Amino acid sequence: MDRIAADALAAAPELSLDFARVKAQLAKGYEKPFLILDTQIVREKCRRFFAAMPRVRPHFAVKSNPDQRVLQVLKEEGVGFEIASIAELDQLLALGVPPAEIFYSNPMKSRAYVEYAVAKGVEWFVIDSVEELQKVHRASPTAKTYLRIYTTNVGSDWPLSGKFGAYESEIRDIIAEAERLGADLAGVTFHVGSQCLNPENWKVGLETTRAVFDQMLAAGLKPRLVNIGGGYPVTHTKDIPTIAEIGAVVNAGLAAFGDDVQVIGEPGRYLVSDAGYFVCRVVGTATREGKRWVYFDAGMFGGIIETTEGLKYNILTDRSGPEIIWTVAGPTCDSLDICTRDQALPQDLVEDDFIYIKNAGAYTTAYASTFNGFPLPDVIIL
Repeated sequence: MDRIAADALAAAPELSLDFARVKAQLAKGYEKPFLILDTQIVREKCRRFFAAMPRVRPHFAVKSNPDQRVLQVLKEEGVGFEIASIAELDQLLALGVPPAEIFYSNPMKSRAYVEYAVAKGVEWFVIDSVEELQKVHRASPTAKTYLRIYTTNVGSDWPLSGKFGAYESEIRDIIAEAERLGADLAGVTFHVGSQCLNPENWKVGLETTRAVFDQMLAAGLKPRLVNIGGGYPVTHTKDIPTIAEIGAVVNAGLAAFGDDVQVIGEPGRYLVSDAGYFVCRVVGTATREGKRWVYFDAGMFGGIIETTEGLKYNILTDRSGPEIIWTVAGPTCDSLDICTRDQALPQDLVEDDFIYIKNAGAYTTAYASTFNGFPLPDVIIL
């Protein structure tokens, strides 16, 4: 693909599963909530990512949608993978993914998990503390580690900078410990926050990465990996930067790194979210202290958990009445099972109405559980 064609592909309008295909599936009958996902859209999103950032090889965040059929499609498109557990590792090994190309990007891993991954041939492990560096080094003195650093998450719908990421003083200690151990601290990674609407976060992350590279080089280390993490947004209810706009920022920032440096990213939501619709049903409505409540047969335990942290989905129904504000809850007996208290939906919603959650191919069924005896949603692959 030439550069003009690649630029046009990266800047193309956002995708979404054709709603007519959702309705066609529903016409076959409904037994329980389901995610319907079109793998052709997954393929298209992979190609757009490659086109926008030709130097960056995407490594799919398996946690966002671990369906084996989806992983197979991503593998066919030349996408790599990042994992957070050995169960995810086993899934990829079963697909024939080379373990040396799998990146273990969970900054806090049990010793047993590290040893298992090393035994299976995994070479790359993220760390963000002296203790984690020591743990990985004891399990494998030849392991390649990459340092997750703190970076700004301003403008992201779901900031991720609190739980993980080394700060400046901690970076110095980690580099010193790597030098003392003779550990192969080989790269740097950062995460700009999930659903990042601010491309400048990647600019800041890459500038900080360059500074950390220089610290590593001064200590005699050999950094050779830049991992620009995830956070690439998809369309829900807010305007988003295109992958081309993000790519322009990333490509400019990567000019500070030589061609000998390997560059990867960790998209999850971006590659699969647009390909799917999550379908569930109203089990009942109620009025409580003058406020309208609607109960779905899938709530925060059944796949709609991200709304509890403020993520807003585009939710459709078959009703056409005027919209009012509803509190949306799930079917379980747990009082925590409240998805949102400010969802605009048609006033005339009633029991048995269908609910269609657009662009829900990521972090829905992956989060679902059988809590309270409710079934897991089906996953239908087109």
